[in-house]
Amino acid sequence: MAQHPVEQQIAMADKAIMAEDFDTLMQFYAADALLVIKPGMNASGKAQIRKAFEAIAGYFEHSLQVTQAGMVLLPAGDTVLALARTMVSANNLPATERQATYVFRLIDGQWLCVIDNSYGHALLTETA
Repeated sequence: MAQHPVEQQIAMADKAIMAEDFDTLMQFYAADALLVIKPGMNASGKAQIRKAFEAIAGYFEHSLQVTQAGMVLLPAGDTVLALARTMVSANNLPATERQATYVFRLIDGQWLCVIDNSYGHALLTETA
């Protein structure tokens, strides 16, 4: 069975994050997208999201690694909810599993991320 385009988008975005290729990374986000930076702190829109990823790269000593260890997609029309086991590590961060939640919307024929929440339901219990 062929991989859903959203899975492909997430895999390519992960590669762009690890390569610190922020120009490519921004192509995966809708203009009005929201990124959960950490519980209690969000970035809205491509300019803020790019700035956040640049800061995140520096915080993690330019060694951030992101992979997906499992994913379920729930499509409904022009929207897909992606539930993922996201593995994150860096020189200053041991391998950590996050139960991520991503929302993609089909915009002008392309699946774009509108909500990027690598913390998932942990937002209900974690504080900044």
